[in-house]
Amino acid sequence: MRALCVTRQGDPVTPNVELMDLPEPLAGAGDLLVATEASALNHLDLWVGRGLPGVDTAYPHIGGSDGCGRVVGVGQGVNEAWVGRRVMFNLAVDIPHVPSPESRPSGREIYMIGEHTPGTHAERFVAPAANAIDVGDSTDPIQAAAFGLTHLTAWGMLCTKARLRCGDTVLITGIGGGVALAALNIAMHFGCRTIVTSRHQKKLDRAIELGADDAVLDEGEDWSRTVRNLTARRGVDICADSIGAAVHTSCIKSLARSGRFVACGCTSGANPPTDLARLFWNQLEILGSTMGSMDEFRQAVSLFTAGHINPVIDTVIPAANGKEAYSRIESGEQFGKLVIDWT
Repeated sequence: MRALCVTRQGDPVTPNVELMDLPEPLAGAGDLLVATEASALNHLDLWVGRGLPGVDTAYPHIGGSDGCGRVVGVGQGVNEAWVGRRVMFNLAVDIPHVPSPESRPSGREIYMIGEHTPGTHAERFVAPAANAIDVGDSTDPIQAAAFGLTHLTAWGMLCTKARLRCGDTVLITGIGGGVALAALNIAMHFGCRTIVTSRHQKKLDRAIELGADDAVLDEGEDWSRTVRNLTARRGVDICADSIGAAVHTSCIKSLARSGRFVACGCTSGANPPTDLARLFWNQLEILGSTMGSMDEFRQAVSLFTAGHINPVIDTVIPAANGKEAYSRIESGEQFGKLVIDWT
């Protein structure tokens, strides 16, 4: 089968990406074998290609944590009724806790398809049936591939961790990236006021076209005063951030009393200065969020299959030119998801 692989660790990643011919994977116990119709890139593909601490990646590595396709085979213990169904899946696979006298559970433990195991950037991929959702024949596989990880992440951030409520004011940093756009989608769906930031005016203009209420150009200085002026000096109820150190102080200073800051990434650095006095005096909450559960995934996907929320797609690229997708996401120029068409 054809597979888009990272052949070795390195930064930048794009020069190490090749379309290769590899053996077709086999469905293990509990797994589905899926004929890929579309896969989509995430920044996780770049992190894996550059090398992640504590993750021993074997190369060539098939990346991809988002995908949609038809089930063509099942592993032991899986109902044959899955065969022929169009599916999308949650990349975060639970690792069962094995009790012992010396240990007890310490929170959810997962492995991620496309990071710890081969991913979706190939003509066939394998995923646990427990993580799959039948999205029906009428669902566009390009849209489905673009929806999964980013909307699951944004749902976990906003709805689960930050307890989003209708009418909240939500600040979203780095608009143009997949998670930021997914957060915008979800916040608008629930009738929230939205403020977005970016270093690029053209991305802010696009966000306003999509329905964002206000946009703040990030010129590398503290922009919290601008956010407070937009909210009659009150501040925002929630800030959803994946940028990290470069904007952290501005985010914290933009929060209203009892505001919630929720982070799912730190692309600009992981060790920002903070303001502890503001934190306790204004009773702020600092929250972390990673991926999401199957229950969260089903809730998010239900809005997609019902037509209430659709992903923003930057470019659809044929598999033969899949290296171009890596180049574009690595450039940071994309606005929305980069999808690879395997049909």
